[in-house]
Amino acid sequence: MLSSPAMPSMTGLPALAALPALIPGPLAAEEAGVAPATIRKWVQLGHLRAAGKAGRAQLFRLEDVFAAERLARRRTRTSTA
Repeated sequence: MLSSPAMPSMTGLPALAALPALIPGPLAAEEAGVAPATIRKWVQLGHLRAAGKAGRAQLFRLEDVFAAERLARRRTRTSTA
């Protein structure tokens, strides 16, 4: 069985790029353009859920952070209209 770019090894494990990256709250906040306190507030309100932990630090999937940001923007837009 030959190796192909889509299957870098024959171990049966997925490529690392296929796994979702988990990032800490401060980096998630920076990527979303919000304050770290906003990330904590979204967690408190149930708009965002940590996908893992590293010690005491909560880790988030970036796509979940962006989804929470879109939800927050939508809520702000509809409440001011």
